[in-house]
Amino acid sequence: MAEATPPRGKMRFRRNAASFPGNLHLVLVLRPTSFLQRTFTDIGFRFSQEDFILKLPVVMLSSVSDLLTYIDDEQLTPELGGTLQYCHSEWIIFRNAIENFALTVKDMAQMLQSFGTELAETELPDDIPAIEEILAIRAERYHLLKKDITAVTKEGKILLTNLEVPDAEDAVSSRLENHQQICGDWQTINKLLTQVHDMEIAFDGFWEKHQLKMEQYLQLWKFEQDFQELVSEAELLLNQQAELADVTGNIAQVKQKIKKLENLDENSQDLLAKAQFVILHGHRLAASHHYALDLICQRCNELRYLSDILVNEIKTKRIQLSRTFKMHKILQQAHQCCDEGECLLANQEINKFQSKKDAQKALQDIENFLEMALPFINYDPETLQYEFDVVLSPELKVQMQTIQLKLENIRSIFENQQAGFRNLTDKRVRPIPFVVPASDSLIRSREPFFSPKQVGVGYSFFQACKLFSKGRKTWRQNQSNIKVEVVHDCQEKRSSAQSSSLGNDNSLDILKNHVLNELVQTEKVYVRELFAVLLGYREEMDNPEMFDLIPPLLRNKKDVLFGNMAEIYEFHSNIFMSSLEDCVVAPEKVGPCFLERKDDFQMYAKYCQNKPRSEAIWKKYSECAFFQECQRKLKHRLGLDSYLLKPVQRITKYQLLLKELLKYSKDCEGSVQLKEALDMILDLLKSVNDSMHQIAINGYIGNLNELGKMITQGAFSVWIGHKKGATKMKDFARFKPMQRHLFLYEKAIVFCKRRVESREGSDRYPSYSFKHCLKMDEVGITEYVKGDNRKFEIWYAGKEEVYIVQASNVDVKMTWLKEIRNILLKQQELMTVKKQEQHNQLTEQNNLSSQRNERQQGAFIGAEETDLEHTSAMVEVGEAIASVRAEANTVWTEMSSPAETSVEPEEWSSNYFYSSYDDNEEERPLMRPVSEMAVLF
Repeated sequence: MAEATPPRGKMRFRRNAASFPGNLHLVLVLRPTSFLQRTFTDIGFRFSQEDFILKLPVVMLSSVSDLLTYIDDEQLTPELGGTLQYCHSEWIIFRNAIENFALTVKDMAQMLQSFGTELAETELPDDIPAIEEILAIRAERYHLLKKDITAVTKEGKILLTNLEVPDAEDAVSSRLENHQQICGDWQTINKLLTQVHDMEIAFDGFWEKHQLKMEQYLQLWKFEQDFQELVSEAELLLNQQAELADVTGNIAQVKQKIKKLENLDENSQDLLAKAQFVILHGHRLAASHHYALDLICQRCNELRYLSDILVNEIKTKRIQLSRTFKMHKILQQAHQCCDEGECLLANQEINKFQSKKDAQKALQDIENFLEMALPFINYDPETLQYEFDVVLSPELKVQMQTIQLKLENIRSIFENQQAGFRNLTDKRVRPIPFVVPASDSLIRSREPFFSPKQVGVGYSFFQACKLFSKGRKTWRQNQSNIKVEVVHDCQEKRSSAQSSSLGNDNSLDILKNHVLNELVQTEKVYVRELFAVLLGYREEMDNPEMFDLIPPLLRNKKDVLFGNMAEIYEFHSNIFMSSLEDCVVAPEKVGPCFLERKDDFQMYAKYCQNKPRSEAIWKKYSECAFFQECQRKLKHRLGLDSYLLKPVQRITKYQLLLKELLKYSKDCEGSVQLKEALDMILDLLKSVNDSMHQIAINGYIGNLNELGKMITQGAFSVWIGHKKGATKMKDFARFKPMQRHLFLYEKAIVFCKRRVESREGSDRYPSYSFKHCLKMDEVGITEYVKGDNRKFEIWYAGKEEVYIVQASNVDVKMTWLKEIRNILLKQQELMTVKKQEQHNQLTEQNNLSSQRNERQQGAFIGAEETDLEHTSAMVEVGEAIASVRAEANTVWTEMSSPAETSVEPEEWSSNYFYSSYDDNEEERPLMRPVSEMAVLF
């Protein structure tokens, strides 16, 4: 490039050298064509040549053609003798267009990002119209942005088209360098278009997901609204159904309630149809992979559960009302029976019968009436309740008692009149005056109402009513033409007595068979349920196909979750159920069936002790997909936790069934063994309950099992004091009592504090913190403490510690005292036997050993006297066990109650007795008679 003057060219060279990004190696200077300019240029460069030589080499060219020596002609424009086609203005236009397009793409990206941030951070309203409005507004904005993206894409394609070369061969042959520059710009535009295309695809995907989520959110709100409406309607129907719970009233009121229940049932059918439609809609939403799948399934399950409750409640209420209505109908029939009996009684006057035939006809009428009225007279209301599951209201009981009394008195009168008619059939007919009993005799019953001893018919109560209805019609039709066969008095009475006794036995056998059948049938159901749980849940935990559904931490918890349920199932399935089935034909074997397997039932204690750990695992993993899938396969309406509770419920059910069976088996063969079986189950339940409390004890250092068997446990109020100084026992009452839970073992009494935790299930399995332990070989008791007959003392002889314990009632106190006395007595017996053995060994030794033994006994007695400063007398009774037991029994039998004993409270210990003390006296030991003193070993 040439300049008019050398200084200007010099300045440009320096600026280009400083600003050029690379290193300059050579500077080509083209001299001007005119003479003057060339001369000035030579002179100027001559004076400044040193500056250029120091920094850049400079070559002076005389003509344009000299450039071809250094630069290829394809790199030079036509002005400089080259072939490169270049338009600077066109280049500026394209550069501006490319830069503007790049800015547009950047702005579009920011707009899309801002729109996405707004959609993600904006809170959604909680009403359906507002949600629909927001969805419409966002859809409109999406379409506007979509149009902007389309416009930008169109602009970029136009730029791309302008930069494309029509014919690549011509470009190679003519303007290769220009084409390369255009290709660079084309690639820039194409890259920006690719970026716009990627943004459009990402934006479309984001909008598609957002729109789907918004639509699902709207669907969820509509589903939730329908669910809440159905729940409100169902609760309204349940409340209306609950208003019909009272089944008292007369027959018209019961009939009106049945009508209301029918209307309620019709309304419930519409509700159930709506609920089924909503459940179906929920299933469709779940099938479409709705994001709130768990909530929708939960709502569907709640609707099913609510529908089942509504159906069952209405069904139960319908059965209850219909049976109550039938009971009223029965009472009406029985009342009609009374009216007809009174009518028959009024028409049958003995003085009107002048012939034997008339008397026989009247006698047959009476027998027919008594036969039809017998079912109403001879039925027990408890049996009625057991057979028909009807809870008799007080009003119904009063009505039944009234009618029963009337029927019984009518029967009594008829029996008397029946005897008179028989006399007429045997003797010559003569008028016999008949005196109707006074009115007070009509309201007096000879036997208890519905006495079980009178259950002599083989029908149920409803069957008896049907028999009465049919028999009444036949009796009315054939009342005038029935042939009578006269039966002798003694034969009739003997037949009646035999029938009554046989009926009583038959009824008890029926009830006993009912209970026994229930025992066997429920045992079969129980075994099937255990098998289903073990196969459908426990075995599935080992199924490789189900591993993905089981949480990793749950896979090794199978034995904790199910405990020893498999062992229980094997016992019942292979042993116990078959033994119970054999008892159906021999009910007397039920007791031995339980007693022979007493040790096997201890497995229930192990199961119950594991129950808290099992429930903790279930609570943590109950919502996992594995349990839901197993429940679905088994088609169980209840979860696994309900079936894990079955063994606990079953062992409780045994004692209820055995009680019922014993009730109907009194004085029968096997009743003694049945009572022992019941006691065995009750002891097992108590042992299980005690063990559940024992495993909740925390903080005890050592093994609780080393303390022996747990005898009993319970909550008490406890005052603690020390027999030191001048403290009086009445001062203990001034201190606030501590609430402690006491556990009585064979070798110790453990004091614990019950912990109340504010968490779910804390009341079901309490927690106890260990506080103190008293060894039984050092314990003494005072049975009565002044001020409250529920209090007694537990004290340590050596440590001088006194615990005033207050039970919840006197019965609990006496139970504890009895158990403590038994433990102390056993300790005395063991110590006495041990003492006697030692004494026998000592007598066989030589005189030296005997003397040493005497010195040891003297030292022992002296040590005891030193430790117990306030003990002034004691008696050694190691020579005979019998005297110890007799003396202890003498003391215990005198301790009947505080009112019957001395004013002084009595104390008992495995070591010695203290005398009583009074509230107004200092605590000091007093001597007691030998007959009232305890033993010291």
